[in-house]
Amino acid sequence: MVIALAGADSSFAQSMRSPILTIDSERLYRDSVFGQRVLQEIEAHSARLAEENRTIEEKLEQEEAELTKQRSEMEAAEFRALADAFDARVQAIRREREAKNGDIASELESNRDRFLTVALPILEAIMLEAGAGIVLEQRSVFISANAIDITDRAISRVNAALGDGTESADD
Repeated sequence: MVIALAGADSSFAQSMRSPILTIDSERLYRDSVFGQRVLQEIEAHSARLAEENRTIEEKLEQEEAELTKQRSEMEAAEFRALADAFDARVQAIRREREAKNGDIASELESNRDRFLTVALPILEAIMLEAGAGIVLEQRSVFISANAIDITDRAISRVNAALGDGTESADD
């Protein structure tokens, strides 16, 4: 990771003299090329999982209907064993589906961590260039006369440093 302070936009540094800066961290992530790629991938994974869930649910409903039809033709103990086996399978499928949802959430969290690893030094550099002592989350500031929003500048620099993240995905 390279953070270029040499040749930093001098007009930016001169115009950004403020002790307090603000940032919209959600927009920083969401509007970055990296964040857009990750969110599209997560959305695609979620859609595939939802489709798989619908298919599995339909099959299980058919199986349950068949089992219910067979109930009158078998002994109670025999039916109970089949019903218990079906229930155990449904529970196992439910656990597997929950684990897949957890995998998607973990993937999102892992990518956010990777993004922050690159973004934090960039934000620190912007803060130092502006002579600021603090960067506040924009949603936490009710009113301010001297706070300057650095979200667009940060997005631009993160995009330059990280891109969509696929090139350095093995780092």
